[in-house]
Amino acid sequence: MASKTDVTEEFDSWCALQKTTDKKRADILSDIVGHPKGMISVEELDYMNPSLSDDAIRRYLKTLADVGVVREREFETGKRLRNYPYKFYELTEEARELFDRNGLFPEDAWQRQYRSVEKTARIRDIETMPRPDS
Repeated sequence: MASKTDVTEEFDSWCALQKTTDKKRADILSDIVGHPKGMISVEELDYMNPSLSDDAIRRYLKTLADVGVVREREFETGKRLRNYPYKFYELTEEARELFDRNGLFPEDAWQRQYRSVEKTARIRDIETMPRPDS
């Protein structure tokens, strides 16, 4: 298994850009970028992307993780909250730098868009819950 430094050294900007241009993966990335904590759960992504199944979202996240665009963060077993997500997804530093260099996924614009979506009480609770430490 590759360590974090191996992934950083192997980041392929071209491959990352290819994987982010797919409409559905781009929608997921815009939700990650727009999320107020910059770290989103599959349940939140499912709410924001009703046309996608949980399984499809997980497949898209895996594709993005495989090219170093997103990383999964997880609460340790003893720190998980019952009936709440414990896995979250965030952009990698390499992806943020790549997007900034190419004018992609501007944070301000996607944060405004994310805030404009009406959310259920459950999604608002998840949105404000703590996230795993960096």
